[in-house]
Amino acid sequence: MDLTRRDALVHLATLLGATVVGPRLAAAPIGSMQAHGFSAEEIALLDEIGDTIIPDTDVPGARAVGIGEFLAMMIADCYEPAEQQRLRAGIADIAARYKQRYGGSFVGGPSADRTALLNELDREQREHHAALPPDGDPHYFRILKELTILGYFSSEIGATQALRYLEVPGRYEPDVPYTRGDRAWFN
Repeated sequence: MDLTRRDALVHLATLLGATVVGPRLAAAPIGSMQAHGFSAEEIALLDEIGDTIIPDTDVPGARAVGIGEFLAMMIADCYEPAEQQRLRAGIADIAARYKQRYGGSFVGGPSADRTALLNELDREQREHHAALPPDGDPHYFRILKELTILGYFSSEIGATQALRYLEVPGRYEPDVPYTRGDRAWFN
């Protein structure tokens, strides 16, 4: 077989490209929502929880950034199995508490009822955190809330619409005029 210099370079480039792209393609979720072990119903519940924490205003809320899939990915990829079980039990607890109190599903339930339940959980997690020993486990709702905020404000919508975004900040200006109601800066 005659191999020219050009053919060798093409084969080498293909081989090097496959080593970079190949693992990413193999790790890419197939069927997105269920790739992290969460069902479509669980993703919808996570979307609803996130959208209750950061609802639509003049800027799209957490559901618009796909917060349910982000939360599922973070829980599956960044937490130990024991923590994952605790978080999943917490997510199920939210659905069960809502159903017990309001008789329906959290997903699609009235916004005021969802907000009331999450406000109660927020008070509960604050009390839990105040009494937490240094090596104790944080309340599941605190983790869900922090992940929701992280996912939302690191998304394109959160960074460019909910915050003011300056891609290249330019020179340092220590006295930027501020008008009450202006959005915070993201850069």
